[in-house]
Amino acid sequence: MKSRVFSVLILWLLIDIYFFAAVETLSPGPVAFYIYWAVDIFLATGIAFSLLTGLRKLVSPFMSLMLLSLIPKLIGDVFLLLEDFTRLFRHSPARSPIVSEFVVAVALITFFAVLFGITKGRHYYKVRRTILYFENLPEAFNDFTITQLSDIHAGSFSDAAGVQKGLDLVNAQGSDVILFTGDLVNNQASEMDPWISAFAGLKAPLGKFSVLGNHDYGDYMQWESAAEKRDNLVRLKDVHAEIGFRLLLNERVKIEKDGRSIELIGVENWGKGGFHKYGDLDLATANVADKDFKILMSHDPSHWDAVTLGHDQRIDLTLAGHTHGAQFGFELFGFKWSPIKYVYKQWAGLYEKAGRYLYVNRGFGFLGLKGRVGIWPEIAVLTLKRKPALAV
Repeated sequence: MKSRVFSVLILWLLIDIYFFAAVETLSPGPVAFYIYWAVDIFLATGIAFSLLTGLRKLVSPFMSLMLLSLIPKLIGDVFLLLEDFTRLFRHSPARSPIVSEFVVAVALITFFAVLFGITKGRHYYKVRRTILYFENLPEAFNDFTITQLSDIHAGSFSDAAGVQKGLDLVNAQGSDVILFTGDLVNNQASEMDPWISAFAGLKAPLGKFSVLGNHDYGDYMQWESAAEKRDNLVRLKDVHAEIGFRLLLNERVKIEKDGRSIELIGVENWGKGGFHKYGDLDLATANVADKDFKILMSHDPSHWDAVTLGHDQRIDLTLAGHTHGAQFGFELFGFKWSPIKYVYKQWAGLYEKAGRYLYVNRGFGFLGLKGRVGIWPEIAVLTLKRKPALAV
């Protein structure tokens, strides 16, 4: 941990030094120098102190302030770098005040965008609609609608009105089912206690179903005993029932409509790398017919490439979450970027391979960073349509 903190602070220092070139061009002298570096020394000291002394409640506020300081400078540094490249070929290589003014202006715009994300972004819910076509979808399920939620992380909530705004938006979609793909809490089942009545108000005529995510098992905190940890998981499973969700634990359930049915499969968390592999797709599909249309809920999208696509049973649609889209990035005009893309190949939105689909939800809640910048909290609405068979 100490070496990681040291590396981050060094990177931050380098970005700061480079950006200060623009500040110094516009405002030379000791006043700008002392103010500029006093702010960063305060933030760096606060982060290091909170991490190294174990005062983790201070980590998130300081990290938010660090992002507020760092990201605008990082964006500005890109333009400074472009200017420095041109200075190699100029007779007068002095830094241009006009470019420095532009860099500072870009940094200020970015500052306010990040500030919005940190202060308002956590409840800036976005409904994302997707239509999917399947040849094997039963006719009775043509125009079947799913609202998918993921990564609620109830332990991070503090604004009841903000959360309720999102829940009202979920109900407004009027979907046939609501499917929740894991991480109801950060660690402890008790985190949901203040929110049970609110989430119990979610409505779906054909049912509400859920699976567990990696945070739901209580693996990321110290417990007094193994029994206490087990009791926490038992309580969390009861909470799913209390809010009206049927929790699927490596099992399946039929969803019936007009005399026809599709299979909804739910596995426990399965993740690549250091994440536990509790999920058992073989067990969950043991009594499922090959010809049946299948929807799988699996919290971690890495399960899709590693297990689902190569499984004997064809899974038509997989719903996942887990990544949060890193709660930071941007999505403009169909292009999306987040640093999480360098960890997960499938990290937000729709993916397709050989007619099989994966949808990765960006998450309803937040964790760590108490906000979202550019990657907004998501309510996903998927409409399933039957693709007409091609004429012979």
